[in-house]
Amino acid sequence: MEIVIISLVSLFVAGLTFFSGFGLGTLLMPAFALFFPVEIAVAATAIVHLANNIYKGFLMGKYANLKVVMSFTLPAALTAIIGAYLLGYFSELESIAQFELWGNLFEISPVKLAIGILMIIFALVELIPFLKKINFSNKMIPIGGLLSGFFGGISGHQGALRTAFLVHAGLEKKSFIGTMVLSAIVIDVVRLTVYGLTFLKFNSQMFQTDGLSTLLIAGIISAFVGSSIGKYLLEKVTFNTIHIIVGIMLMLLGFSIALGLI
Repeated sequence: MEIVIISLVSLFVAGLTFFSGFGLGTLLMPAFALFFPVEIAVAATAIVHLANNIYKGFLMGKYANLKVVMSFTLPAALTAIIGAYLLGYFSELESIAQFELWGNLFEISPVKLAIGILMIIFALVELIPFLKKINFSNKMIPIGGLLSGFFGGISGHQGALRTAFLVHAGLEKKSFIGTMVLSAIVIDVVRLTVYGLTFLKFNSQMFQTDGLSTLLIAGIISAFVGSSIGKYLLEKVTFNTIHIIVGIMLMLLGFSIALGLI
């Protein structure tokens, strides 16, 4: 069942990333969180996210605007380090509350609370039209990098912010996608490096004992297939209904993770 869920989510969302504001991690991280601790879910999603973006880089990277990439990713790399270290810090803190529901004991931990709140915030971005219509000038691109890198490091939710700041950079569609992909690769490499130096080194056995390696391979292959389909369907640009569905799902999952139900 785990392989089916991870594979389907990777396939579906990877395809949508070609013409949608949200990224692969938007739904894949909660899917991993169903089976693993939330900090491991963030790291596992980052691995699939990076592999998929490298593949998309081969497909679309040649169209990227390198000047915009540098302007966005240099500040993003710095704050991704901070966000990734904070995730490791939160993961080591003890639970702050416990409660019993349906005969089961649930714990509210700082890391789950932080990730859950961030998911709710990004769900609101998907659901509230006013927030989606906010325009940012080219001068705001480095600030967008700072914000996208930080939230990418701490929760993996970087796609919405990256889109919001780069969509007004005056790039044509293929250049916009290529720029998005290369920017995401830089943030993923930085945050995965920090994850590996902090909490992942204490959980390395989980990749073998709990079958995480198999799920990662399944997720990566499915994401490759989804990205290939997405490139083929690139001319079909917007899915407002899907944005609403994703926003509602993120809201529900955010509350569930924050309360320790997942």
